[in-house]
This record gives sequence, structure tokens and C-alpha cells, in this order.
Amino acid sequence: MINIFKNINKLQLVRVIFWLFLTYMVAAFIWWYVALVNQNEQIANVQYGVMQTGDPNLAQKVHAIKDFQLRKNKQYLGEGVTILFLFLCGAIYVYRSLIKQIRYTNQQQNFMMAVTHELKTPIAITQLNVETLLKRNLDPEQQKKLLEVSLVETQRLDNLCNNILLASQLDMGEYQANTQEVDFSYIVEQTVQVFKNRFQERKFKSLVQAGILIKGESVLLQLLINNLIDNAIKYSSNMELIEIELSQLNDTTKLLIKDNGVGVHVNDKEKIFEKFYRAGAEHTRSTKGTGLGLYLCKRIAIFHNAKIMVTPNSPKGSIFTFIFRSS
Repeated sequence: MINIFKNINKLQLVRVIFWLFLTYMVAAFIWWYVALVNQNEQIANVQYGVMQTGDPNLAQKVHAIKDFQLRKNKQYLGEGVTILFLFLCGAIYVYRSLIKQIRYTNQQQNFMMAVTHELKTPIAITQLNVETLLKRNLDPEQQKKLLEVSLVETQRLDNLCNNILLASQLDMGEYQANTQEVDFSYIVEQTVQVFKNRFQERKFKSLVQAGILIKGESVLLQLLINNLIDNAIKYSSNMELIEIELSQLNDTTKLLIKDNGVGVHVNDKEKIFEKFYRAGAEHTRSTKGTGLGLYLCKRIAIFHNAKIMVTPNSPKGSIFTFIFRSS
């Protein structure tokens, strides 16, 4: 809580300092221009004062002084506007970079808070279940239930580690791709079946066109589907249906993951694909996650020269669409 308020105050402080500094510099440039124009006028007045009224070239000299004064004023204005423009560009660039860095730092802190919780929870549950199995003489049905819960939590921990590792490899350009023709239909069906086994209380509906072959990385595609379905589960209740549709028309393959959950706010439609970004404040958010799932989906889509987008579902919820074109 304290760290969050510190970051908010830091953002506000940066904004106040920036606008005060910018206002001061613009005022200084205006004052500099006015001072130079006044100085130029004083010099012209001095030159007028030393002229002789009977000088036959008086008109030419007056014209020359006025012309010189006008040229100097234009020079001051041109130089001032150019320098001010360059200064504003630099100031805005530094300001935006600083704000972005502060926000990124805040997201990293939220990520550390979230990942710590995500790591501790499955470890604690698995440890408790194992200790229960060792210390108590349970019947086979109870043992099976505890083992199934432990397996689910272990898979959840494995998915988290895979997300973190893959995000790091993709960011550093160290991921070793194994692109080949894969049966996308089979990958989708197998991944959906895993979720049906893990979350037997949830309602899943899959409509998968058979025999869809695409050129891609099977591990990445499986992780894409896994993250999208996992995201749908997080943001919808147990009673709400999750639909998975896969179809192909000509050279376009389309995967849709539909949920009837809380949906995505219009202001978050693009941000949710950013690294570490999660809607809402970390200390008030009830859903689990680290802010890496949808970011990886975006990176996986880019890796396959595909597109991923989110649109509202009717009457509520979201539709995540992955579009892959073979040509």
C-alpha cells in the first residue's frame, strides 16, 4: 500500500515539476525575445539621434536602420522559435520516457508481488497435501482427491515458470524456434481436454474444425491456447460458459476464445497485451496472475506473423481472436 502511494506521489511530483519547469522556460524565452527586440529598438533610437537633419542621405539612412531593425527582429524570432521547438521536443521526450519508466517500475513491483503470491500458493497447497498423505491414513478416494489437487497446483506452477522463462527468452531473442507444419486442430483439442480434466466444475464448449494444418511452433501455440483459456477462467465465474472455436477458410485460420465474464474495459483493450500490465490496482485485485499471459500471446502472434485482438462478447464478457494467414 505504501509503495503504491509512493509511486502515485512520484508521478504527480514529476508532472508538477515538468509543467513548472516548462512554464518557466517558455516565459524565459518570451522574456528573452522581448528584451532583444527592446534592445534592438534602443540601438535604432540611438542611431536616429546622431543623424543630422540636413543630411541629403537622411531618408536612405533611416530606411537602412529600419530595415536592419526588422531583419534583426525576424532573426530573433526565428532563432527563438527554433530553439524553443527543439527544447519542447526534448523536454516532452524526456518527460514521456520518465513517466513510462516510473510506470514500468510500478508494474514490475506489482509483478513481483503477484509472482510471489502465485509461487507460494501452489507450493503451500502441495506441501500441505503431501504432509496430510504422510501423516494420516486416508482412504483411497481421499488420497486420490489430494493427489489430483496437488497435480493441478503443480501444473499451475509449471505454467507460471514456462511463462516467465519464455517471456525472458523472447525479449532477449534467445528462443530456439522449431517451426514446422503442425496439426493446429489436434493442439487445440488436446489443450481444451486438459482444461476439462483440471476444471471439471467449469462449462466448456468446443467447436474445432478437424485437420487444420499450419506452419508454426507447437509449444508456442499450445501456450497461446493455454493462456487464453486460463484468462477466460480467471475472469468468469464457475457457472459461465467458455467457448473455444477453431475454423479455417481459404488461407485464414481463426481461433476464438469466448467467455461471459467481466469483459475488458475499452481503455484496457490495447494495454492488456503489454508486459506486466493488469487492470486495476494490485492491492485490490482479486484475480490471480502476473501480467505475462496476454503479453506472451501477443508475442506468440507476432512470432507467427498473426494477429490477436479482443472484442466484447454479447451480452457480456470478451472474445479473444487469433488470426493466422498461411500466405
